[in-house]
Amino acid sequence: MATGTSHTESKEQVAKRVRAILGGSIGNLVEWYDWYTYSAFALYFSASFFPHASPTAQLLDSAGIFAVGFLMRPIGGWIFGRIADRNGRKLSMTVSVLLMSFGSLMIAITPTYSKIGIAAPALLLIARLLQGLSVGGEYGTSATYLTEVATKHRRGFYSSFQYVTLIGGQLIALAVQLLLQKVFLTSDELHAWGWRIPFAIGAVLSVFAFYLRKHLAETEAFKHTAAVDEKKKGSVKELLQHPKAILTVIGLTLGGTIAFYTYSTYMQKFLVNTVHLTKDQSTETTFLSLFIFALLQPLFGLLSDKIGRRPLLLFFGIAGTLLTVPILTTLSHTTTQMDAFFLLMAALVIVSGYTSINAVVKAELFPAEVRALGVGLPYSITVAIFGGTAEYIGLWFKNIGHESYFYWYVTGCIFISLIIYLTMKETKHHSKLDTDHARQVEELREETI
Repeated sequence: MATGTSHTESKEQVAKRVRAILGGSIGNLVEWYDWYTYSAFALYFSASFFPHASPTAQLLDSAGIFAVGFLMRPIGGWIFGRIADRNGRKLSMTVSVLLMSFGSLMIAITPTYSKIGIAAPALLLIARLLQGLSVGGEYGTSATYLTEVATKHRRGFYSSFQYVTLIGGQLIALAVQLLLQKVFLTSDELHAWGWRIPFAIGAVLSVFAFYLRKHLAETEAFKHTAAVDEKKKGSVKELLQHPKAILTVIGLTLGGTIAFYTYSTYMQKFLVNTVHLTKDQSTETTFLSLFIFALLQPLFGLLSDKIGRRPLLLFFGIAGTLLTVPILTTLSHTTTQMDAFFLLMAALVIVSGYTSINAVVKAELFPAEVRALGVGLPYSITVAIFGGTAEYIGLWFKNIGHESYFYWYVTGCIFISLIIYLTMKETKHHSKLDTDHARQVEELREETI
């Protein structure tokens, strides 16, 4: 499954590559479904774990645990990145999905605060820490895997499916929520016990993803690191030999992650708390906008294969800096569901300039022996600090009566990333993946001789 420079492949090669993309993507989808189910159903289960009179205070508590789960992501990025670079991308992705399954099962069966007191939020916290560990390892490894199995001229397209499935996981969580809201359960039943159902579903789906990942093919890029010193593979010491690449990952992630989490996980609560849509309307609006957002990812990925990654990042950086405050301010004063949808959709089109290609950009910065670690660790640290706290900070500013400060906070983070986009090289033309391919060709030549 080598990354070649030719546009033509045999049917067998194409089929093999498609199977790898589907296998990696479906596992990624299940992991992110489990992760986002927490956010999607926080509106219903927060009162079961946190006995406060104020709905906003309850959401703050559940958002706090959501944020704490992100603190485990750097540890997950390190552990699973090391496994991926030393023992293979396939093994790392297989183990991470099992850990996610266990975390979902814990949440599904944990008794409420009224039954076991403080132990209830404590168990919820432990479950989220395990899920944070899992999803922290998932990003770097799946980004590396999807990029390495792609052909040179379609890396942007293939790697964009990471966010298609990432968003897809959230869509399935919202779809389950819509079905429970409108078809199977009453609002009282959802608040009382129905919120447990999606976590149970997530535990079962993770077992299915485990089966799929067990049968994935390993990437050629990893196989060709056999000649590399084992001490260098997945080593933080070796990773630190690439300081510019590390700082680039942190800088380009900063604005993108906070924008993404603002318009995805936090938006469902924003539409209820600030725009004053009903919970059902909020779920419908979020679902439709994210569905279209997912469809945009491969289109932006294809565009990056034509014109490069940097123009898309600049589009996100410039538009995000100029339009974030106007969009969120207008959204906060809108009175109709349709207006809210179009404003949210405009924001997500802008964010697509980052989400569609961020995986391939990061993977193109590092050599194969530290690629999963290099993509996953600095990304996870940045997401833990900024992405994971976006919802909490937004709710906190609202709670103190200065919600508009949050809009400027998001804008400032995007502007910092814009500076990085303006100064970085075009990774499409300076890709470490091409260096890997050159090494593979040289090894094959030497074997032939």
